[in-house]
Amino acid sequence: MKKQVLLINDLAGYGNVALSAMIPVLTYMGCHVCNLPTALVSNTLDYGKFRILETTDYMRDTLAVWQELDFQFDAISTGFVVSEQQAKLIADFCKQRSADGTMIFVDPIMGDEGSLYNGVTEQTAAHLRELTTVADYVVPNYTEAAYLANVPYQKDGMSREEAKALVMKLREIGAKSVVITSALVDGEHAVVGYDHRRDEYFLLPFEEIPVRFPGTGDVFSAVLMGKVLAGEPLAQSTQKAMDAVKNMIELNRNAPDKYRGLPISSCLGVIDG
Repeated sequence: MKKQVLLINDLAGYGNVALSAMIPVLTYMGCHVCNLPTALVSNTLDYGKFRILETTDYMRDTLAVWQELDFQFDAISTGFVVSEQQAKLIADFCKQRSADGTMIFVDPIMGDEGSLYNGVTEQTAAHLRELTTVADYVVPNYTEAAYLANVPYQKDGMSREEAKALVMKLREIGAKSVVITSALVDGEHAVVGYDHRRDEYFLLPFEEIPVRFPGTGDVFSAVLMGKVLAGEPLAQSTQKAMDAVKNMIELNRNAPDKYRGLPISSCLGVIDG
């Protein structure tokens, strides 16, 4: 039976990011995908000009209707959050569904390279930290992990011991399993994590490709989620997500308009590789 998955993220009118990236991936992987947009975005932000329509009122009304209709989900994935009010709404909803047995995946989109994104406040970060307390799987980048754990961001990276300690700090907050991306560990690019089902810590090195497409993090999260829901171990799911993103980038590295994101629908087959 197909897994019923709810994606809570933004929707871009032009560009393959967030919901536009995750829906085709998880549909291809055999999930029945529902979505709740946190914002309507004119286009990917890389173009420099954009418009964002916050959808908090719509979200609140939609969740109330879904509760009346008794819609159920096997898993929920959270991504971009526009405001403090929205962060609290999502946190409350996920807490309720977690108590009923729904699996919660949290991508706490807050910042990168040591800083919070424009418009992300410390209060929003606090709500995302609260959401992390009910996460079965939390998937921050290194910057976001440092903010969640209230530890200093180290520009020169971490040692293996420090990386493991950061993973465990996120577990102390309440996350069951952890995957930290974009980490620099002993001078090497790596993804580090912990699988609560196997009581297993892992470190997966990778070579950084000097090509940037927006939305690669969304593809990574979607593939990882699909593999976990299919019953694969977290380390294996993470490696397959890393490989899928790498292969998609390699296939499209000469694309003339990279700001648009990856042409995901045309290269979904790499997920099976």
